[in-house]
Amino acid sequence: MLTVLRAITLIFGFVGGAASAANTAEENAVAYVLAQIVNLENEGSIWAALAKSNYRNMNLDAQEIRAQDDRWRAEIGAGRPELIGHISSAAASAYLRALVEGSGGRITEIIVMDATGLNAAISNVTSDYWQGDEAKFLETFPQGAGAIHQGEIEFDESANTYQRQISMTLVDPIMRTPVGAVTFGIDAAAFP
Repeated sequence: MLTVLRAITLIFGFVGGAASAANTAEENAVAYVLAQIVNLENEGSIWAALAKSNYRNMNLDAQEIRAQDDRWRAEIGAGRPELIGHISSAAASAYLRALVEGSGGRITEIIVMDATGLNAAISNVTSDYWQGDEAKFLETFPQGAGAIHQGEIEFDESANTYQRQISMTLVDPIMRTPVGAVTFGIDAAAFP
């Protein structure tokens, strides 16, 4: 695993001079997320959720993944959402909610994705189940260990705020192989 300082150096390899305010805000947001990754790496429920989700979903084809995504979307706002309820009631999702609540408003949401890009754990209900067709997954998990994606500041409907998404590949600490990815939604106003 990359250390926080080493990852920041790799991402922002400045050769002298002062960084612009925008770069400083981005640096601060990335540094904050990298520090939070340490919490995830030390939480057994996250690894258990990833292992369970990867096992459950490893043989799904594209049509089955789309069907699951459609099911998720249909369950949003439903009285008894089975698929959403299964993911959101998991211990790993409770842990993510605690991280969000303990962040003082800096983190708006956290999504842990399995190797197919499907939600393995969520802090908030997401607008879709499959993240595998989005940059937050495509520019992390398939790229391997150390991959980081920084999204633009956008309004996120599921988090109901302007945020920047910062995503990273999650690497099994024992096998040292990528097993999923994580996205942190960061409140854009928290890192001016």
